[in-house]
Order: sequence, then C-alpha cells, then structure tokens
Amino acid sequence: MAGKFNIRRHALGATLDPKGLMLRFLFPRLTPAQQRGQPLFDKAVSHARQRHWYVEGGIADSLDGRFTMLATVCAMISVRLEMLPEQGPEQSAALTERFVEAMDAEHRQMGMNDPALGRSVRKMVGSLARRVGEWRVAVSDAARWEDVVRSSVYGTGAPSDTQLAHSSAKLRELWQRLASSSDADIVKGVY
Repeated sequence: MAGKFNIRRHALGATLDPKGLMLRFLFPRLTPAQQRGQPLFDKAVSHARQRHWYVEGGIADSLDGRFTMLATVCAMISVRLEMLPEQGPEQSAALTERFVEAMDAEHRQMGMNDPALGRSVRKMVGSLARRVGEWRVAVSDAARWEDVVRSSVYGTGAPSDTQLAHSSAKLRELWQRLASSSDADIVKGVY
C-alpha cells in the first residue's frame, strides 16, 4: 500500500508526495524540517549520555552532571567546526543554536518562568563558551589536556586519579575521531 500512495517517511511522520512537498513549499514555516546543526547536536547528546562518563568517570548522574558532559562534548565539536575552511562559523553557530533550544526546552519543562529562564540560559551559553575557549587551548597544547579535562568536566570537584584518567582518555579518543573525520562527515554528525 505504501507504493500505491507514494508515502515517504520523514523524521516527524509520513507525508504524501507531491502534496506534502507542495505544502512544504507554500508554507515553509508551518512544516517542520530538520534544523541546521541537528545531526551534530543529536550525536553530541548521544555521546554525552554514554554510561561510562557517570560510572568510570565519576561524573554525577544528575541534571548538572549531564549538562557538564553535553557542554564539554559540544565545545569539542565546536572547536573542530572552527577548523572548517568555509562552513565552520555557520556550523558552529547552528550547533550552539540547537544547544540553546534544548536548554530552553528542558528548563521550561522544569517550570522555570521567563525572567529566570533567560538568565539561566545565558549562564549556560557562557559556560559553553568558556569550555570552547579551554578546548581550543587543549587541542593545541597537549601538556594542558588534563587541566582542561579537570576544569571542563569536574569544575571545582575533586575526581580520583582513576576517574580523571578515564575521562581524559575518553575525551582524547573523541578528539582523535573528530580530528580525523572529514569536514563533510563532521557537518553530518558522523565521526
């Protein structure tokens, strides 16, 4: 039956062609399309949710701990995106936009009101920007790697040597995958 009606599956459901295409063309703002940076953000979320960060790495499995890992992974991806010759700033901005949208949505679900929400999201974006700056240093100066891991992942906390070594090694693996991936793959969230 799918062939009879020419139904195409999309991330947000099925649409009929060509009618669905016509509606998307006539009403682009009313028909959802995948947003810029979404594949990158989805990959970052998937990576930040990996169990080993919270078990072997000793990061608190809490809202703050999960934010810490997501901001760290997004910062590393942003540093890699900055290395793209043409699309870097645009792709980095798109990733940041998805990050802001996700943080805004999460805080709204927790019941934050609008005045407090703006301050909170600005603080989180500032935290992401700080991490981007730190990771720029870490990828260019290997001697600073563990200091940046400690600051980006643990903040003022005191991880054990084993936890710090685990997180440091896993983040180094992530960076090596990011650095060795093609520019086209990075933009698609494939690394």
